[in-house]
Amino acid sequence: MESAAAKQPFSSACIKFWAVVISTMLLILWVCAMQLATVDDKTMVPKSAFYFPNSFPPQRIYESNGYLIISPDGGLNQKRLWVRTDSNFQELVDTGTETSSGQTDRISDMVAIARYLNVTLVVPKFAHGKDRNDTCEFADIFDVNHFITSLRDEVKILKELPSEQKTKLESEPLYYMFPMSFASLEYYHQRVLPRIQKRGILLFAQTDARLANNGLPRELQRLRCRASYEALRYTQPIEETGRKIVDVLREKGPFLVLHLRYEKDLLAFTGCDEGLTEEEAAEVKQLRYSHDEWKCKPIDSKKKRRRGLCPLTPEDTALVLQALGIDNTTTVYIAAGEMYNKENRMAHLAAAYPNLVTKQTMLKPEELEPFIEHAHQMAALDYIVAIESDVYVPTFFGNMEEAVAGHRRYLGYKTTISLDRRLVFGLIDQYKNGTLMWDEFSLSVNKIHDDGRGKPARRTENPDHPVTTEAKRGKSKELEQAISIVGQKEKGIWSYSSCKIIRQQGRNGK
Repeated sequence: MESAAAKQPFSSACIKFWAVVISTMLLILWVCAMQLATVDDKTMVPKSAFYFPNSFPPQRIYESNGYLIISPDGGLNQKRLWVRTDSNFQELVDTGTETSSGQTDRISDMVAIARYLNVTLVVPKFAHGKDRNDTCEFADIFDVNHFITSLRDEVKILKELPSEQKTKLESEPLYYMFPMSFASLEYYHQRVLPRIQKRGILLFAQTDARLANNGLPRELQRLRCRASYEALRYTQPIEETGRKIVDVLREKGPFLVLHLRYEKDLLAFTGCDEGLTEEEAAEVKQLRYSHDEWKCKPIDSKKKRRRGLCPLTPEDTALVLQALGIDNTTTVYIAAGEMYNKENRMAHLAAAYPNLVTKQTMLKPEELEPFIEHAHQMAALDYIVAIESDVYVPTFFGNMEEAVAGHRRYLGYKTTISLDRRLVFGLIDQYKNGTLMWDEFSLSVNKIHDDGRGKPARRTENPDHPVTTEAKRGKSKELEQAISIVGQKEKGIWSYSSCKIIRQQGRNGK
């Protein structure tokens, strides 16, 4: 009896002990749940419909060396990145011909540079050149919150300068410089970082090809890709409209995106007149001579074509697609600007592939209306469709071709047929003059592109652009000027405000 009586208090004590433990654990879990539900808005910023908060990386804490402002110009994919892999590009440079968009601006490079220098990056302020009628800003194209938050484990990014720094700029000069092209990390550490540390704020007035492509740490190369292909997400309206086009195309089956470059200004710039009438050739030549900034005036069109430096005509494009075995029932989405003499030049391609579509034919006027006056946003719609397509075929090299091809590799080596135009033009000429039969033509076209369909490949280095150091390049050609924000119209080429940077006409001293 005494033994049983002794056990009862002990059993009761155990029950009370475990009840307290369980209650305490439940209380702790409840407190954690409440904290997660009330995270500070500074950490969890508003997101778009395609944004998933669980993907937010933890913030990297570091002492910033200053603020870096960048001002990309050019077209949409110039602003996004430039990863030149086409060997013909250097041939254009060697012959004194610029690409249709010049050398491209890379936000992704600036992210990598900001990370390396441990500086705070300000959301890009787009420069609008006199030849650009699109005044879209970064926030009109890209999801700013996603850009800032998705990279916060690498670099601190602000929407605009803090108020203290803005006040400082009202009375002190804004220091800016043009960094050296294809510069090494050593250059940025030795020449750029001291300037940022001394002045606190630095504007890069030019961002095209300012970082070497090779010889960089793998971590920075990965950050470049991540910045371009993950952080630069389009705004919700652009994403939703682009995905709507993709969904409609998917309902019809597999589809091909054809990036058909045959705009009037491109033909004028390159001087390529294959297939044009005498009147058309004279018209594009007149346009070329009307642009003082286009260096090459007399151009041998036939010679350029033999070297693969001309875009494929729509007629040539139809032949190549047929030779590659693209079925004529395939839906072909045309990603391009306004075709030159569209009605006449597109007839052959439309006959060969009757299921030709564009964003204009797939969307209702009211659905396209918000973007119609903004070239960057229209290009963004094409970009979304291009990276989602089953097959992507560009007919000429350029910024979109490089950006899309790289993005498709990043997504898992999706089929991308980058045409070898130099060989293709030779085969087309042989087929047209009867020295090559169709079966031979088709077999040859397929053979030369067996290894060029977006498969994994070892990165190649351009010997003309090795790892850049000041010792190899000699004295830097950077241009540095301090300008006064007060009286900016009289003194400055660049002016900064909380909303935009404006490139004014003229560049004294450049």
